Amino acid sequence: MSNPKPLAGRIALVTGASRGLGKAMALALADAGAILALTARDQAALDSVAKVIRDCGGRAEVFLADATSEAAVQSLESEVKARLGPVDILINNAGINIRKPVIEFTLAEWRQVLDTNLTSAFLMCRAFVPHMRGRGYGRVINLTSMMSHISLPGRAAYSASKAGLIGFTKTLALELASDHITVNGISPGPCATEINKPILENPALSQQFISKIPVGRWGKVEEVAALALHLCRDESAFITGTDILIDGGWTAQ
Repeated sequence: MSNPKPLAGRIALVTGASRGLGKAMALALADAGAILALTARDQAALDSVAKVIRDCGGRAEVFLADATSEAAVQSLESEVKARLGPVDILINNAGINIRKPVIEFTLAEWRQVLDTNLTSAFLMCRAFVPHMRGRGYGRVINLTSMMSHISLPGRAAYSASKAGLIGFTKTLALELASDHITVNGISPGPCATEINKPILENPALSQQFISKIPVGRWGKVEEVAALALHLCRDESAFITGTDILIDGGWTAQ
């Protein structure tokens, strides 16, 4: 029989947990028994997610932090360890997208996207991976993107940051394999989340996207959350150093 609470007692930290994929993954891990450390920059939204988890009998703590700040991540590490204990699962989900042609990007905008999507994962891993070493279990999941593998006009910074995150994922997986810590990427295709509002709110553009997805619809956040949960299970200990596309078949074309 399958274990109804496969992550019971595990402490999971999710960045960008206030909405979208981060929220969905946090709820899925909590339902599987994990204790959640929720972090983002929106206190009210984080409190709302924590309430959902608590109302279902789970435990969740809120940590307001900017994952792009070295000092903030250092403080976050100390606070999480003091309030919950060492982290078993780290999901680097925080991300942004600025859509414009390369020649129109300011350097500040370029750095904002790379800092949020790539540098934050480095800072979080550097701070929290030591929690996992020597304990026989650890999971790091980096939210990459279908745009790590292909791209579209106006996605230069986003694609560059997410492709870099795949390289980071592979290297870290090799460095941690002997510690029984797995490191994997999840590359979602088009999902109905806040980051895709500019497309979702444009019926013609939204339909254009759907026409390119072989399954004929946008992805659901719950589908990505289910994949993240699978990677956190004990049975997934042999999956490491890879990036899993969940894109409705887009990149198979």
